[in-house]
Amino acid sequence: MEAAATQARTEPVRVRGLTPLWVCVAVAFLLVSLVLGVVAGPVDIGVGAILQSVAAHLHLPGATSSLNPVDNAILWQLRVPRVVLAALVGMMLALSGATYQGVFRNPLADPYLLGVAAGAGLGATIAIAYVPNGVDAHRLIPPAAFLGGISAVVVAYAIGRSAGRERDSVTLILAGVTVASFFTAIQAFVQQRHADTLQQVYSWILGGLPTSGWSDVWLILPYVVVSSTIMLLYRRVIDVMSVGDEEAATLGINVRRTRLLLVIAATIGTAAAVAVSGLIAFVGIIVPHAIRLLTGAGYRALLPLSAIAGAGFLVLCDVIARTAAAPAEIPIGIITAFFGAPFFAIVLRSTKGGSR
Repeated sequence: MEAAATQARTEPVRVRGLTPLWVCVAVAFLLVSLVLGVVAGPVDIGVGAILQSVAAHLHLPGATSSLNPVDNAILWQLRVPRVVLAALVGMMLALSGATYQGVFRNPLADPYLLGVAAGAGLGATIAIAYVPNGVDAHRLIPPAAFLGGISAVVVAYAIGRSAGRERDSVTLILAGVTVASFFTAIQAFVQQRHADTLQQVYSWILGGLPTSGWSDVWLILPYVVVSSTIMLLYRRVIDVMSVGDEEAATLGINVRRTRLLLVIAATIGTAAAVAVSGLIAFVGIIVPHAIRLLTGAGYRALLPLSAIAGAGFLVLCDVIARTAAAPAEIPIGIITAFFGAPFFAIVLRSTKGGSR
C-alpha cells in the first residue's frame, strides 16, 4: 500500500486538455452573445440587414447594404464598437483571473489581486478631481487609470521583494492587499476634498462601456493582444506552477522569472481594460470557475476557454445593462456583481469542501 501511495505521489497529475466539444460550445456562446449585442438597442435593426451590411463591409461579391445612413452609423459607430470593446474587456478580465489563480495557487484570486483596481481608481479620481478647466476629463481618465493600476502593482511587487521572500506567492498577495488599502485611503481623501466630483467618480467605479466609437478599442487592443498572447503561450507552464513552486523548479522552470512575467502580462492587460471600462468585478472569478465546474479542465484548456467565454459573458452583461431599464442604462458593474456575488459564495463553499 505504501508503494502504491508513493507511486501516486510521484506520477504527474493528468489534467483534461482542450477538447473540440468545449471549444465549439465556447465559440457558439460567444457568437450568440455578439449577435445579441449588435441587435439589441432602441433602434430596431434586423439580423438580415445587419448580415447584409457586414457582407458589404467585407466586400463580398454582390453584397450590398440595405441600411440607411442613420442606421448604418448607429450600427458601425455605436453598437459594433461597444460590443467589440465589451468582448475585449471580458476576455482580458477572465484570462487574467485564470492566470492569477494558477500562478498564485489561489482559486479565489481575481484580476485585481495585486491592487490594480485601487490604483486605477486613484488614478481616475485624480484625473477627475484635478482636471484643468477647459480640458475634457474623459480623455484623461483612461491614461490616468492605466498608470495608477500599473503603479499599484509595481509598489506591491517592490514590497514583496523587500520582505526577502519574493518567491512566496503569499507575500505578494499580502503586499497587494496593503497597497490596495493605502491607495484606497488616498482616493477617499481626494474625494472628500473634491465632493463635487463624487457622482462622476462613483459612476466610473461602478463600471461602464463608453459609446465613443472605435477610439477606445484601438486604445486597448495592443495591450490586450500582447498580454493575452503571453498568458496563452505559458498556459502549460501555469498548469505546472499551479501544483507548487518546488515541483515546477524540479522540471527546470524558473519560477520567480515566470511568475513575474505572467504577473506583468496580466496586470498590463487588466489595467488597460479597467482604464476604459471602470471597475467591473467578478468576471475573473465567474468565468474560470464556471469552466472548471463544467469541464474539469486544467490551465492549458482553461485559459483559452476563459478568454472566449469571458468575452461572451461581458457582452451579455452589457446587453442586460442596456435593456433591463431602458431607456436608462444600468452600470455594468452592478450586473456582474448581481451574478458574481452568489457565484462567489458557491465557489467559496466548494473550495472549503474540497480542502477538507
